[in-house]
Amino acid sequence: MLQFHNFKKLYGGIAALKVPDLALDAGIYWVKGINGSGKSTLLKSIAGILSFNGDIVLDGSISIKKQPVDYRKYVNFAEAEPLFPEFLTGTEMIQLFADAKEAPEGQEQGYVESMGMQGYVDRPIGTYSSGMLKKLSLLLAFLGEPKLILLDEPLITIDTDSLKILYTWISDLHREKGVSFMLSSHQELDAAEIQQVGVLLVENQTLQVIS
Repeated sequence: MLQFHNFKKLYGGIAALKVPDLALDAGIYWVKGINGSGKSTLLKSIAGILSFNGDIVLDGSISIKKQPVDYRKYVNFAEAEPLFPEFLTGTEMIQLFADAKEAPEGQEQGYVESMGMQGYVDRPIGTYSSGMLKKLSLLLAFLGEPKLILLDEPLITIDTDSLKILYTWISDLHREKGVSFMLSSHQELDAAEIQQVGVLLVENQTLQVIS
């Protein structure tokens, strides 16, 4: 599903994260590590938000360096603490992402309804609470026809009922369409809600598969 080739992310000339060569099979992965270990750096690099040395290849053929447009079409990302233009409405933000990801017509409606966002999605984002912003961010990450979805701390600022819905989104999309996921979280993932989760450990400036 994802291959790292001589990956290295530097900050001020110092290596923050190194992955010489690593291949990850399709699946759902929990990215673990202490604060400052590089979890967000890893996800943002995979998403194409941060520059780095080396290469990352999706599905054996789509290189983030050689085919950046195609790569970003199939890799979606939700930030831990999302920031969006406050003057846009949630609906306008959804439409922008849907257009960029070439999402099927009306795809967002099921997500809006299942998360109970109908009452505020047409309001300016500047009026949203942190929980509303989190739901919007998560919804945007599911738009289009992604092969990999990256969720940075998806379990924070979200209520218990919405968390169960998110688990359902993840499980259904993985089972029905083979979409892979990488989730960073300080909280334990619910094994009863998400089956067959692999664990990736970010430690000592490197990435390891530990299960």
